[in-house]
Amino acid sequence: MYRRLIYLFLSMMLVSIGVFSLVKTDNVEASESGEGKLVYVIPIEKEVERGLEAFLRRTTNEAIEQNVDHIIFEINTPGGQVDAANNIGEILQNIDIPITAYIRSQALSAGSYIALFADYIYMNPQATMGASGIITGDGNAADEKAQSYWLEAMGSAAESKGRDRFYAEAMADPDIDLPEYNAPAGRYLTLGPTSAIEVGYSEGTVNHRIELLNELGLAESEVIELEPTIAEEFARFLTSSTVISILLSVAGLGLIVELYSPGFGVPGSLGIISLVLFFYGHAVAGFAGYEVLLLLVVGIALIIAEFFVPGGILGSIGGISVFTSLFMAATDIRQMSISILIALIVTIAVAIFLYKRIGLEKGLFKYIILNDAETPERGYVSNVNRDDLLGKVGVTVTPLRPAGTAVFDTERIDVITEGGFIAQDQLIKIVKVAGSRIVVRENTKEEEE
Repeated sequence: MYRRLIYLFLSMMLVSIGVFSLVKTDNVEASESGEGKLVYVIPIEKEVERGLEAFLRRTTNEAIEQNVDHIIFEINTPGGQVDAANNIGEILQNIDIPITAYIRSQALSAGSYIALFADYIYMNPQATMGASGIITGDGNAADEKAQSYWLEAMGSAAESKGRDRFYAEAMADPDIDLPEYNAPAGRYLTLGPTSAIEVGYSEGTVNHRIELLNELGLAESEVIELEPTIAEEFARFLTSSTVISILLSVAGLGLIVELYSPGFGVPGSLGIISLVLFFYGHAVAGFAGYEVLLLLVVGIALIIAEFFVPGGILGSIGGISVFTSLFMAATDIRQMSISILIALIVTIAVAIFLYKRIGLEKGLFKYIILNDAETPERGYVSNVNRDDLLGKVGVTVTPLRPAGTAVFDTERIDVITEGGFIAQDQLIKIVKVAGSRIVVRENTKEEEE
């Protein structure tokens, strides 16, 4: 009896173990396939700038809110602004979700810096990463201070994910000699798929996203691909340094040309539209708030008021307000200064050209510039013209030192000598008449003869 109970108990234990093993195996397989997991795919494309930063901030926050299991950044960028790359690096550092960077084509300069913050890096067979030297907007190498900062930033980014900082520094420092990776002294390091695996910067090489998901064990996961909205794409375009310079130049040109145009027309409209586009792009990207727009509106209103309340104070305050609003919306003070300088040069050059060709007699200028002249032809004279006195002889009533009074045909007239002294009761002769100024000299006997 007891033996049967023992056999029955052991049989039930074996069945239970088998069922448990099957369930566990199924769960492991489901886990390895990624079934039930959510993956966000976020593109990092084109130039790295503050518009991209705003897009990544929005999408990563959404990923955190949705409890995403994995984030894949598909990278294809030639690089861009250092400040934007730094901010994006901070965003990635604060994410607890596993991150994979899949370099589809290139992750150069700021793009390689961003990729180094990923937990895993995979590359397409034709992809490259590196060539991360920092340069200025005119294409020249940045100063030593900026170079030193960027070198440390690249090394720290690599170390943050357990990678050897030496190769990240070689991407930013051409003096590091790595001939075995086609980067001798004088050249920045650029890694391909094979070399990236050798130095521990890449986990593998995959041909496409499906292959990547298989490598990550996420083949059966739910994949959601995020894309920038139309507004974000437009904002990225409007916040690029080149477009900012163009918009500000058009705004300045529109104002100047409008001053020479009758009424309010196309030039003024283009100027206003350019300013609106500038602030729209920065507002959508999250760089300009309501306080910036309010300051701009107040500044423009004060400039307009200056036309009706002369004195220069309102116009000066308005101009300062407009420039302040531009800098408050700026993502890079240095770049904004360059853009404003370009716009001012273009605007001043066109203003000088129009002034020489047209003057101040057209458009709005004819209402704010006094053009009337009180000419003799219109009946205006500043004094009586006494050309009739020229050549007359008279007698000084007072000494002329050199000015005084003389009598000509019983008429007392204020006169002035050519510079010398003439005593009282001397004969004088009028030699020049210039308006109210009557010039005399002493009349000698030779002149009388």
